[in-house]
Formats: sequence, C-alpha cells, structure tokens
Amino acid sequence: MRATLRFVASVMTLSGILLIADAAATLTWQEPVSYVMSLFRQDSLESALANPPERVRDRRPLEGDPIGRIELPTLGRRYFVVEGTKTGDLRKGPGHYSDTPLPGERGTVAIAGHRTTHGAPFRTIDKLRKGDRVIVNTTDGRFVYRVEKTRIVAPTEVSVKRRVGYDRLILSACHPLYSAAQRIVVFARFSRREAP
Repeated sequence: MRATLRFVASVMTLSGILLIADAAATLTWQEPVSYVMSLFRQDSLESALANPPERVRDRRPLEGDPIGRIELPTLGRRYFVVEGTKTGDLRKGPGHYSDTPLPGERGTVAIAGHRTTHGAPFRTIDKLRKGDRVIVNTTDGRFVYRVEKTRIVAPTEVSVKRRVGYDRLILSACHPLYSAAQRIVVFARFSRREAP
C-alpha cells in the first residue's frame, strides 16, 4: 500500500511541476505544445507553396491553402500565410481574411494571427513603429508596406478592413496578451511592388 501511495504522490508531483512549467513558458514566451505543432505546419505550408498542384495554380485559394509569406524584418519574424481566419486556418499560421483582397490586389488586405499560441506569429506586433516595413511575398510578387499606426479596437470593429483612398495592409490579433477582449490592429500603407 505504501509503494502505491508513493507512486501516486510521485506522479502527482511530476504532473504539478509540468503544469507549472507549461504555464511559466506560456507567460514568458508562448504556449510550447502548439509552438512545436506550428513548426510542422509551417514546414508543410512551405512545401505546398513551393510545389502547388497544377489544378490550383490559376484559381483563388481555398481556406487553409498557403498564399505567401509575411516578413516583419524589425521583429525578425517570417511566417507562411494561409487563406482564411477560422480556428483551423490560424493553427497553421497567420490567416488572410477571405473577404479582403489578396496581397497585390487593390484595396485593404487584412491578415490575422495569434499572439500566444500556434507559433504566436503576431506576439510582438505591438512593437511595430511608424515606418517599419512589412513584406508579403506571393507567387505574384513581393509587396512592401510601411507601418503608419496601431490602434486598439473592439473585436466587433470591422471598419478597419474597409477600403480607403490608397492600398494598405492591416495586421490584427487579440489584445492584450492572454485575452480576446480587444484587438490590436497595425495599419501599413503600400509602398512598392518588387518582382517575384
């Protein structure tokens, strides 16, 4: 009986230590399990984007399809972007809002990403400053945007995606960290297009 109690106590102690370590890692860095999974998903997106099947080359992307790669040079971050912003899409990486133009098209391009889970691609977008570059690479070209401003809005605020008098990109994520009470939105104005 003592041996069984000792074993149960050891298992419970180890479980408690692992839970505390997971919570500490999530608070100081990001959720570690979803991070590891995101690495595998990003690798598969890279492969799918580099070698698209012939049947998908000339059509609009479906939800979950890779559409390009976003680079945030001042933050040292690069991620493959998928079409769609549903839960399953955002597990793969940042997601393009399907109701907005694709990168390179006219209007307001909108991309969402997580800040604490699934690779936390937009964890530090609050550190982007006016003039910082945001680059979106697609098979159609390399599109460079310059950050103009950042706003905190309600989750229901959809006016941030509306078309304005110039082409732009918005990046959105939940705000503050560990909460979905608000959204942080970074607005970036189109600067130039470079050849693919």
